[in-house]
Amino acid sequence: MEQEIREKLAHNLKVERAKKNWTQEQLAELSDVSTKHVTKIETLKVTPSIYIVYKFSKALGVTIDDLLK
Repeated sequence: MEQEIREKLAHNLKVERAKKNWTQEQLAELSDVSTKHVTKIETLKVTPSIYIVYKFSKALGVTIDDLLK
């Protein structure tokens, strides 16, 4: 189940970034997370805390639910 959630988050982060034409670097800067950490999340190497997911949702202007659905 955890793997499925991580996969959904990674996919949805990429989709939302693409909608805004943002790079991983831009998302990292706007959410105050390192670019390396964004990369690791999108490539399923780490599981982010809910706080990091919250920061992404605020930067992207979407809900946490949007990122996890």
